[in-house]
Amino acid sequence: MAKRKFKPPPWLHAPLYLAVRAFLATMQTGDLASNLRTARALARRYASFERRRVARTMDTLGVAFPGMDEQQRRAHALHAYEHLFMLGVEMAYTPRLITPDSWPDYLRLIGLEPAARLMLSGRPCVMITGHCGNWELLGYAMAVLGFPMHALYRPLDMKPLDSWVRRTRQRRGLELLDKFGAVKAMPHLMSRGELVAFIADQNAGDRGLFVPFFNRLASTYKSIGIMALQFDAPIICGQARRLVRSRDAGDGKLDVPPRSAGFAEYDGTHPLRYEIVVHDIIMPEHWRDQPDPLFYVSARYRRALEQMVRSAPEQNLWLHRYWKSRPRHEHQGKPIPAGLKAKIRALPWTTDDDMARLEDWSARDAADLAGKPPKPSLAIPPSSTSTIGSA
Repeated sequence: MAKRKFKPPPWLHAPLYLAVRAFLATMQTGDLASNLRTARALARRYASFERRRVARTMDTLGVAFPGMDEQQRRAHALHAYEHLFMLGVEMAYTPRLITPDSWPDYLRLIGLEPAARLMLSGRPCVMITGHCGNWELLGYAMAVLGFPMHALYRPLDMKPLDSWVRRTRQRRGLELLDKFGAVKAMPHLMSRGELVAFIADQNAGDRGLFVPFFNRLASTYKSIGIMALQFDAPIICGQARRLVRSRDAGDGKLDVPPRSAGFAEYDGTHPLRYEIVVHDIIMPEHWRDQPDPLFYVSARYRRALEQMVRSAPEQNLWLHRYWKSRPRHEHQGKPIPAGLKAKIRALPWTTDDDMARLEDWSARDAADLAGKPPKPSLAIPPSSTSTIGSA
């Protein structure tokens, strides 16, 4: 039986809110670098008790990077926990540090010009990111840079804390849109030419659109693609990726691998340093001639999310169960239907090896659902090298 999520009763909301605010205020009185080191130490301590979650993280890493050995997966899993705890500290500092005047001290922009022109054009745009890097900082930073947006947001259970989060974000132009009322609000915003943002890497359930993600079918939200197609809106796929001081990365102070793919290096002196990276821009002319535009758009933005993870696996929230939901043909114990296979093969980036791995994973998942061992696949050569950093 799944554990039920604890929801504090209404009478506890105010005391808990005050406790959270007091904790954040106390944290900001100290040195940011010291607080980040403390966060990382707490993350390692937490991971030592949460062995089941660490094991799940390592399993997910094994699916995404089949050539990564156990030692590498354990190191990436630990860094991912450290990154998550560091985000909590950085969120407290972000409103004070990232301002219209100071942002160049903390942010480096990569490939933003084409996206900026689209966002300033007056046409509706969709921005997506994943739980990789600092997704909270991305929306806030874009608003500070002069690109106000509406971000889909799940309200916090504690109403006083929820109101405070909304106020701090809206102060810079980031409007948080309640996900439970988004169905009615989104079309109105798009028709006005607004910029709408999503975190789009979560499992969309059995009724989602199944597209490749790390060469395994993953359920993806249809609504993002449908909205883009309906309003002829470009989809901008971006990420805020953490940087680490090069002088610390090599001497063990930050306990991260030198030249790490996720913790990219820089020569600055401040411990809070990120690069805003645009991985892909999907334009309407890219999908108009596709046989199935919705499938193409969904598969392409999912590919961009995969590229974000490959560029910074240490900064990804690996606890998400990306492949939890399974398509109908697997529940029926059947191979990938010819129509779906044709759509995947038609994607410009799909290789023969990608297709073979997809079919192998689909056979394994169908066998797991049926409770019997999968048939051995002869089409897939054993993987001997890690694919981290590849596009």
